[in-house]
This record gives sequence, structure tokens and C-alpha cells, in this order.
Amino acid sequence: MRDGRPYPDHGLAPRDWAMIPPRQVRIDTLTTTKRELALDALLADDSTFYGDLFPHAVQWQGELYLEDGLHRALRAALQQRNVIHVRVLELDSAGPAGPDTASIPAQPPVPGPRTS
Repeated sequence: MRDGRPYPDHGLAPRDWAMIPPRQVRIDTLTTTKRELALDALLADDSTFYGDLFPHAVQWQGELYLEDGLHRALRAALQQRNVIHVRVLELDSAGPAGPDTASIPAQPPVPGPRTS
């Protein structure tokens, strides 16, 4: 557990995170950047209703730092799951100016509801 982010500011907006496809990550490889957990967010049934379904992590100097989604990761651990799907931004491979979000493959659009 850390208090704050050890990596440089990546400048990604929530919309930018959606372009990073989620991948499976072992929970025990994640280091949180938050010292406190909001218990109401952990217990809420609709905690991801307005946000991303997947936690956000940053890979920096060989470590994975959980930037957003601590309550999702903890909920998975309490359910005795070892792996969760996470959007991982790899700053290790980014240049000194940060990641080029144009090179991140976009996910296919979600089909709308069928109308007959």
C-alpha cells in the first residue's frame, strides 16, 4: 500500500481509459495508491453504475499500481478470486512525454438495443 502515485502524471481522462482493453491481472500483483477505502463504495450494489466496470492500473518500473477500482479489487479478494480484469496503462513502454493514446487500440462499439 502506498499513499500517492509514484509514477509521473499520465494525463489520461476517463474517456481515454475506455480505449485500453482490460486484461486479467493477479490481485496480489497490484499495489494500491490509496490509503483509505470508502466502505459505502465497497458495499454498494451499484458501485460501477456511473463508472468503468474495470479497475485502472498503471505499470511503472515493473510494478502495477492500482489507480482506480480499489473497492472492486477488494470485493474480488473477499470472494476468494485471485484474478480480476483490469485496464493497464503501460508507462514502462511510453516515452518521456507519456503514452500516445492514439496508438491504443479502440474497443469495438457496443451494439444498441434491437428494435423490431
